[in-house]
Amino acid sequence: MSSPEILAYGLGLAQLMLILAMVLAGWRVLRGPRAQDRVLGLDTVYLNGMLAIVTHGMRTDSGFYFEAALIVGMLGFAATVALAKFLIHGEVIR
Repeated sequence: MSSPEILAYGLGLAQLMLILAMVLAGWRVLRGPRAQDRVLGLDTVYLNGMLAIVTHGMRTDSGFYFEAALIVGMLGFAATVALAKFLIHGEVIR
C-alpha cells in the first residue's frame, strides 16, 4: 500500500468513527436524564461535527471546509456558554 492509500483509508475510518460518536452523543441529547447531560451531549455533537468537516476537508484538499469548521466551533462554543448560563441563572442575558 502506498502512502496516499493509507491516508485515504485512515481518513475514511476516522469519518466513520466520528459519525458513530455523533450518533451516540445524539442519543445522549435525546435520552439524557438531566439538562446537564443534554448540554454535554450537544457539545459533543458539535465538536464531532466540526472534526468530521475537517476530515472531509483533508480528503478533498479544500480550504473552504477548514473555515466552515472554524465557524462551527465558534458558534458551538457560544451556544454551550449560553446554555450553561441559562442552566445556572435561569436566563441568558442579565
